[in-house]
This record gives sequence, C-alpha cells and structure tokens, in this order.
Amino acid sequence: MIQLEKVQPISTALMEEVGMTWHTDLDGQPYIADEIVQVTEAETEAYYTAANALYDMYVEAAQHVIDNDLFLALDIPYNLIDPIRRSWENDHRHLYGRFDFAGGVDGLPIKLIEFNADTPTSLFETAIVQWALLKANGMNEAAQFNTVYDSLVKNFQRLVTGEADPQTFGDAYNFQNILFSSMRDLPEDERTVRFLQQMANDAGFQTDFCYMDEVGFLEQEGIFNPAGTRFDYWFKLYPWEGIALQTDGINGILDDITRNTDTVILNPAYTLLFQSKGIMKVLYDLFPDSPYLLETRTEVLQGKKQVAKKMFGREGANTVIYDAAGNILKSIPGEYDRYRTIYQAFADYPQDAQGRSYQAGVFFAWEACGLGFRRGGEILDNLSKFVAHRVR
Repeated sequence: MIQLEKVQPISTALMEEVGMTWHTDLDGQPYIADEIVQVTEAETEAYYTAANALYDMYVEAAQHVIDNDLFLALDIPYNLIDPIRRSWENDHRHLYGRFDFAGGVDGLPIKLIEFNADTPTSLFETAIVQWALLKANGMNEAAQFNTVYDSLVKNFQRLVTGEADPQTFGDAYNFQNILFSSMRDLPEDERTVRFLQQMANDAGFQTDFCYMDEVGFLEQEGIFNPAGTRFDYWFKLYPWEGIALQTDGINGILDDITRNTDTVILNPAYTLLFQSKGIMKVLYDLFPDSPYLLETRTEVLQGKKQVAKKMFGREGANTVIYDAAGNILKSIPGEYDRYRTIYQAFADYPQDAQGRSYQAGVFFAWEACGLGFRRGGEILDNLSKFVAHRVR
C-alpha cells in the first residue's frame, strides 16, 4: 500500500498570488492534495533510470518510423509528415516532456503508460508547488526528486550551445529570442507557458509572450509578435495534431516558415511521433523484452485484461478497460473518436488505503528531472488530483 503523509495545504490565496488559479477542480475539491507520497531514494533512482532508458528507446523507435514510412500507422496527419521529417533531420531540440508510469512504489514494477511529449502540463505543480509544499510544512525541500527548473534552464541554453556544456551559453549567445504563446482564457496553459518563459529568461534569452491569436506569420520571413518583432524560436502550448486539423491554412504557413527560414518551433513537430500512443506498439515490437513496456497492439489482446486508447487523446478521454473475457469494466467517453485505437496490457497502479490509484509523472529535459503523482481511479481523468512526494 502506498505510504502517505498528511501536510498543511498551501492556501488558495497564496496559490493565486503566484498565478496558480486552477487550484479547485470542477468537483469543488482542491486540485493539490493535502497529503504527500513517501518514496525511497531507490524508488526515485529507478524512475530516473526508467525515463532515461525509455527516451533513448523512443528516439530509436522514431527513427524506425521515419525510415520505414510508418506515419499513417501512428495516425500522423499527412500534412505534418514533412514538418516532422524536417524538424528531425535538422535536429531541433525537444525541450521537455513527461512520462506517465504505473508502478514504481509499493513493490510494483515501473510500466510505461504513455509519453506526453508535445504539450505536457503539470509542470508548474511539479517544479514549484510541491517544492513549496515541503517548505511550508518545515520539511527539507531538497528531499525531493525535483531538478525541473535547473534542468529546463540548461535545456533552453542547449538551444544555442547544442551538445556543448550549457555553461558556455554566454560565449555562444548572439541575441537569439523566443516568443511564448498559449491559447487565450486557459489559465493553466498560460501559467505553464509564462513559467517556461521565466526559465528562458533565467537561461539568458530575450523573450516575449503573446496569445496564439496575436502571433503573426510570414511564410518567407518567420514568426512575429504584435509589435512586429521577429523571433528565432516560437514555443506554443498547442498540440500539433490540433494544428493539422485547422482549416485556416496555418499548418501550411508553418511548413513554409520552417522550410524557408531559420525559425524553430518548440516543441518540434517530431514530438508528435512520441506523443502518438501508436508508437508504443513500435516500442514493443522493437524492445519486447524491456521490463518497462506493456504489450501493445493495434488489435485486441486475446485473453488479457487490457486498456483501449485512442492514438491521440488527453485526460483519460475515450479510454476503456476490458477484462480478460472482453467485458467492459470501466470507460470514459470523449472527443477523440476520429483516431485509431491501440490496446495495451493492463498494469496495476499503486493504491492507498481508500483504494485510490496513483500514477507517477516523470519530467524529462535532457534527462529525467522531476517526479509528481496524479491520484484518481483506474482511469486518470480531468478530476484527478496532483500529489507531491518526499524522499524519506
């Protein structure tokens, strides 16, 4: 059984002061739990090792998809294939992502559930809120697997230094700038993006923020803010598969910009290969003996408890759990029916005394750099809670 420790919650007033306005869920309950998960140093090291190993496997799997033209098998939209190939061949840096794991505590093996590689959230909660929760309760805030801030600052610097030491950023920097954008009226997304902007500022970049509807695009020149400043990098917290569905021609414009200019879009288009749950079948085909992978197919698994998911989907939408006989045990409807289905062997989540399930989220920026937990039912949906951790 998972080990919990009761703590004094951070006040909603303080959370709002630092910009976290999504502190209360639609069910009226606090989004940030007033309990923390106790983990051992060995357990955090195991999460670190798993995420690093899996990232290398994802890179190999993505190369396999590109080499063998398997884009349609991953439900990759046809109009994104060229941008994906171009961003991969140009070695555009993947800024950050988040692995979701079952297991890892209470003696359960670590199993990959999926990789949120394109537009991962829970960043502010993992990097800042759970650290502040320990500090507010008089605990050693260093007793946490949480180097997210420092790791992302260094990864921003690697946009300029490449494989060289990020400390050489000052010598290599030539006034490159980054524009950050999120959708209007989505406070969680905006806070995440402004937090990333803060880290880019600390890395030494010139930056600006504007909403997605304010960004200017010129096919032969690049990407601009409302004041007419051109930017070398554009970070947008908006999914690539969503861009592919737009009818205003934005995908073609971005394709032209990345073909005709030096503008780099973050996270790059190839992260859609990682984001597609279809790549977990490729991973299982390539690495069937990996201890971190669950059997994953595009057809129903025979005689096994399993989870059906759409290639693209978020917050548990369109997810179904079947028992070994094919009976539905749990399902959540959603808006992602247009995408194909993958079937993944079921993995047990660690649970607490109340039967609530815990999914580990491990952020990756060059290396694994931070751990947080989501708590809910067997399918983690948009009412799941964020639970901090402490290394005991």
